[in-house]
Amino acid sequence: MTRLSGSGIGLGVAVGPVARMAEPEPDPVDEDSALGADAERARAREAIAATVGDLTARAAAAEGTAAEVLEAQAMMAEDPTLSEAIDARIDAGATAEWAVHAAIAEFREQLAGIGGYLGERAADLTDVSRRVIASLRGRPAPGLPVRDEPYVLVARDLAPADTAGLDRATVLALVTADGGPTSHTAILAREMGIPAVVAVGDVSSCVDGETVIVDAAQGAVVVAPGPKEREEAERRADERRTRAGATGPGVLADGHPVPLLANLGSPAEAPEAARLGAEGVGLFRTEFLFLGARHAPTRDHQVAAYRELFRAFAGKKVVVRVLDAGADKPLPFLTDGGEENPALGRRGLRALRAHEEILRTQLEALAVASADSEVELWVMAPMVSTAEEAAYFAALAHEHGIRAAGVMIEVPSSALIADRILRHADFASIGTNDLTQYTLAADRQLGTVASLQDPWHPAVLRLVREVGVAGRAAGRAVGVCGEAAADPLLAVVLVGLGADTLSMAPSAIGDVRLALSRVTRTEAERAAVAALAAEDAAAAKAAAQAVVAASG
Repeated sequence: MTRLSGSGIGLGVAVGPVARMAEPEPDPVDEDSALGADAERARAREAIAATVGDLTARAAAAEGTAAEVLEAQAMMAEDPTLSEAIDARIDAGATAEWAVHAAIAEFREQLAGIGGYLGERAADLTDVSRRVIASLRGRPAPGLPVRDEPYVLVARDLAPADTAGLDRATVLALVTADGGPTSHTAILAREMGIPAVVAVGDVSSCVDGETVIVDAAQGAVVVAPGPKEREEAERRADERRTRAGATGPGVLADGHPVPLLANLGSPAEAPEAARLGAEGVGLFRTEFLFLGARHAPTRDHQVAAYRELFRAFAGKKVVVRVLDAGADKPLPFLTDGGEENPALGRRGLRALRAHEEILRTQLEALAVASADSEVELWVMAPMVSTAEEAAYFAALAHEHGIRAAGVMIEVPSSALIADRILRHADFASIGTNDLTQYTLAADRQLGTVASLQDPWHPAVLRLVREVGVAGRAAGRAVGVCGEAAADPLLAVVLVGLGADTLSMAPSAIGDVRLALSRVTRTEAERAAVAALAAEDAAAAKAAAQAVVAASG
């Protein structure tokens, strides 16, 4: 029996036989073309068009993040700058295969050098290259293994097109050597509710047909488990399936309510969130309306999208985040190009403030859409760093008829002066993904520092406590909408630190609901105190677990 460790995605556990992704075909070699430049250019354009068509068709059949990722890949393949780079190599005598390979490799190196979200997208370019080259060779595009029985998929990494095509009835779990907790594989696995462990490193012991346990909650993969280990894993898997079907509000053992809300990226995701028991929406990301566009969407276009969301949650709370662009989500009509460190540049509210007409149009659209709906609309600004920024946004939102205007707490400065920020903002929502990244100076998209990207770190928890204390003193609601809220044990600690609501991927609601139902508010506060006293993330988690276990 061998135990491998990585970053767990989701909270589930699965047992099944391994099916490995086939290794990609060899890269083309640099050799002179025997066909001539005109013929090679025609071949390249035909293969790119076929690849774009396939990715676009897959995007149309997908939804949510999967559709967005596939559309982005298609746009990469069609990039005019890439076409020029391919043509230049063909004009120099290269084959279409080598020209595509070399041009995309150059682009990939540029993205990897930038790091962050764009660095993570380098893997997407690799997949585009392999698909175009397969088309040039007249061979099938890389894809998932074909199996009749359920299996655990093991791969070096998964391309977005592969992840988007996963069949939940067949794929029990995912294990990847590369990637990170915020890679596309991780994001889509989390949304689909498929247990996954990424950034494992060496997966050579996971051979085809070998039985493995994938324990996402523990971030572990057990190869060739014994009978006792299998029995325990299967029991936990059955227990989790039962919990997933439960519904009802989030409430502690002493009756204290903790509403469990959903993080959504588009209106299409709302019905599933409601089915899984979401009591409202704690984070509605509006970027889907803007990404990939050359111009900001009109007010009427936005109104139609918001109304669709509001219909699904009539009578409930819906927290909408205004456009969060910049850094990992550049937009030609909004963000600055050429920033050396865009994660610390003009992003979020900073970018919107520089183009206030875009922010005003979005606020107006939200006000119009909510006027004839029954939702309780709250609107918040991303990446607020100062009290002055909070005052600016709250005043502008109130001017447009938004009653509840809040801020995202995503950087240490806003957590440390939360008391001053909440003199202006009506509520605060803690984005633990970015807060962890900026607190520990660890890029959340970079697998090499994935171990530091841990919201259990006492430094992060201390900042969360600062916001909780400030919220209670000011009588302002404090929510958490980062991935931390989806961890059942950490959810208990967050409540103990002062979180009033928790928002997460809908598939995590059942697990969090159960964890909260087993502790009182006093016990949650004890778990928080124990975690805060620890020296590192692992010790904080162990300390909280000990308190919760003793309480139960």
